[in-house]
Parts: sequence; structure tokens; C-alpha cells
Amino acid sequence: MPRPRSLHVTDGRRDVTIPSEALEWQFVRSSGPGGQHVNRTSSKAMLRFVVAGSPHLPDDVRGRILTAIRSRLTADGALIITSQEHRDQPRNAAECLAKLSAIVRRGLTPPKRRRATRVPKSAVRNRLDAKKRRGQTKQLRQRPTD
Repeated sequence: MPRPRSLHVTDGRRDVTIPSEALEWQFVRSSGPGGQHVNRTSSKAMLRFVVAGSPHLPDDVRGRILTAIRSRLTADGALIITSQEHRDQPRNAAECLAKLSAIVRRGLTPPKRRRATRVPKSAVRNRLDAKKRRGQTKQLRQRPTD
């Protein structure tokens, strides 16, 4: 199969291009039903991309991606994406690129800043009133004292 093209990801404000040299491809036999065809062709696509040391990702994007997919990384900081949905290599390779593109796109958008808010006074008052009512209910359950 010819080497897949480079990956270009944009979110409207920023764009990242990962060249095809940074993507390592491997094609292996797919699992599951399919008769002789599945035993004879290597249609499962495996894409390996080293996120931790990639010079093609900006530092902030790389940091967000690394924290988001920390559990999926190998010991050397590589992400391995596989696809065996389809019966042919090109469609599986395109699906791997789409998965990587979605991960990079999520890393491009910075998280929203949390705006500090105060609890309304009425909510505090309602909570304390409910606690008092609950306490009175429990107090009425006790044995009367002389």
C-alpha cells in the first residue's frame, strides 16, 4: 500500500500538520469472521504516533493530548491506534487517521476557564431550614423526658 498522506488538523483558530514521516504504519491480519479472505490478507491498520517527543505539535497542545490519553500511551510516549472495521486497508487506514485527527482536534481547543460563583443567600437559607426541619423530625422520635 502506498504511504498515507500527512495529517492536517484545524479547529478554526489554529492548525497542525503532522507529516507522513511521523506516522508509522503496520498492517496485520484482522480478527473475526470472514472465511479465507481474513486469513490471507492483512487488512487491519495499526498507526503509531509518538506524541511525547513530537516536534509537530505545539507545547500546549501536546500537554493537553498527553493528559487526555495518558492511559493509552506506551512506555516511550507513543499512541497506537488500530482499525479493523472494514475489509480493506485504505478504509482502515483512513479510519485510523480520523481517530488521530479527533484526538489532536480535542487537544487544540483549550479548556474553558471556570468562573467563580457564589451560592445565593436563598439557597443557603433553604438548606439550613431543611436541616432544622429534619432535626426537629428526629427529635420528635425520641422518648419523652420528664
